Amino acid sequence: MISANDLSPAELAALLHFHADAGVEWLLEEEAIDRFAEFEAMKAARRPAAAQAQQQHPAAGERPLPSQAPPRRNAATRPAPAERAASGPQPAIPDGEAVQQARFVAETARSLVELKTAIEAFSSCNLKHSARSTIFASGDAESGIMVIGSAPSAEDDREGMPFSGKSGQLFDKMLAAIGLKRSAILLTQVIPWRPPGNRAPSAAEMDICRPFIERQIALAEPKAILLLGNFSARFFFGENDTIHGLRGRWKEIAVADCVIPAIASLHPQDLLTAPVNKRLAWNDLLAFQAKLKSLSLLRN
Repeated sequence: MISANDLSPAELAALLHFHADAGVEWLLEEEAIDRFAEFEAMKAARRPAAAQAQQQHPAAGERPLPSQAPPRRNAATRPAPAERAASGPQPAIPDGEAVQQARFVAETARSLVELKTAIEAFSSCNLKHSARSTIFASGDAESGIMVIGSAPSAEDDREGMPFSGKSGQLFDKMLAAIGLKRSAILLTQVIPWRPPGNRAPSAAEMDICRPFIERQIALAEPKAILLLGNFSARFFFGENDTIHGLRGRWKEIAVADCVIPAIASLHPQDLLTAPVNKRLAWNDLLAFQAKLKSLSLLRN
């Protein structure tokens, strides 16, 4: 094991950023914890419950989960990490039931404010339990202009807003190049919670989050949509091509009773990784600008 004393400030900063991106929110506890004793105590607590369940269902041959209630503790006592991990996530909910709950929550929201509150209280998607922030639409909902990204990045999750960090700085420059700024449009993400390690959301997670983003669109009623990133384009266009095959062409998105023109382009993070593609993104931005002008959403 390498001691922190052997690392340079830059190496130590990089290591801390790595842990933060991986979802680690604490490194040291205020008091020393005997993990070996903790583990043995957990095993001992499971044995009586397991034996009782085995006696009740001798033919099943399954190992039941412990059903013992956690011991009471003083409210001022800080729980150990193992206790926090065990008590934090909500009980597992079948994907189909979670999708139904998401639809009900989305459909009953009559405004973006109500929808934001409902999503923040929603706990049936596992992505929420590993994310710090719930990323919701921000900006001007009356503008008629909507930009939809893919999923929150680590910077978005830390800042609590979409398109943060270096990609956000580039995004602001992209908007300014066609006469826009983020406060004058409605900006949101397909997925409101950052997937751990920036992995792609699973099919079940996409199904659970779909009612939320579709309700945002239905309530905002945009006249034109710009989709940024491969995931966002595939999500709405229903195609499996890469962003290079999906970008630059106007298509229609049907949400509720609305049919909205949408165009896809590269995500700012893609442009930071491969700056040579900025010329492609610029062409897409010009096409988006022309559409906004034709709809009288942007002054000449």
